[in-house]
Amino acid sequence: MIVQIGLLILGLALVVFGADWLVDGASAIARKSGISEFVIGLTIVGFGTSCPELVVSLTGALKGIADISIGNVVGSNIFNTLLILGLTGVIAPIAITPENRKRDIPLTIGVTVLFIVFGLWNRDVCRWEGLVFLLLFAGYIYYCFKTDSAPVEQSEEKNLRLGVAILLVLAGLAGLVIGGRLFVDSATEIARLAGVSDKFIAITVLAGGTSLPELATCVVAAAKKKGQLALGNILGSNIFNILLILGASAVVTPLDFSSMNWVDLGVLLLSALLVFSSAWTGKKNMIDRFDGSLLLLCEAAYLTWLFATI
Repeated sequence: MIVQIGLLILGLALVVFGADWLVDGASAIARKSGISEFVIGLTIVGFGTSCPELVVSLTGALKGIADISIGNVVGSNIFNTLLILGLTGVIAPIAITPENRKRDIPLTIGVTVLFIVFGLWNRDVCRWEGLVFLLLFAGYIYYCFKTDSAPVEQSEEKNLRLGVAILLVLAGLAGLVIGGRLFVDSATEIARLAGVSDKFIAITVLAGGTSLPELATCVVAAAKKKGQLALGNILGSNIFNILLILGASAVVTPLDFSSMNWVDLGVLLLSALLVFSSAWTGKKNMIDRFDGSLLLLCEAAYLTWLFATI
């Protein structure tokens, strides 16, 4: 047990340092390349922070444990939106741009609805549905860069050389992935010793653990007043989780959907809808402290329900 606690602490430290390096490096790349910080967050940072989910879900698929693959993605997307965006909004309000409101957030909702429809159709996500997800993912990445017209956020921060910025991003991603893996492995071992189910482990311990990179990245981004990078990270991670991770996992092996219930799916969809409604509640076109607090309350309610049904 002492060893597991030590690994938890080490993993957390790597995640924290990795997030700081990733945010600094990604912001510098955005300034140098003329790509907006939102798109950098949506793609490079979103993919990087989703690497732990990719590893966990693909491993679950290869081992034939669908509860791990699907539960990890559902839990991560709920955790990303309700807890991470909620906490980020409480720390520093996040502006919602017209592009976010008209394109990015509705796309997240659409992908979530498609996942639920595919899953409920035959109570699984089969190989052809996985291929559809992967094709949509490729089109989504192309569309993000093709239509990026948002102004690059200006900053008085010290400019980094492009090579140094790239090294910071790589070092940050390595810290996030390795740290997240250490955290997940040790936390999962502790949970299994407690005798809880695969679904519960996936939707709580694994989802929370694999979302540590997003949590650390968004908190650091909020503290550095880079709200668009934080919002792009969460929306990008959630879309990556469904289209890339579940798509790839379903191609490996069809994923049984029977462990998902209406509460899990309802909270998943609600979380995406709450981000959309944030444009009109509290301060207009902003995820402010009111919206952040509402997201956090929903996360607390969902976790309470989960623990009550163990």
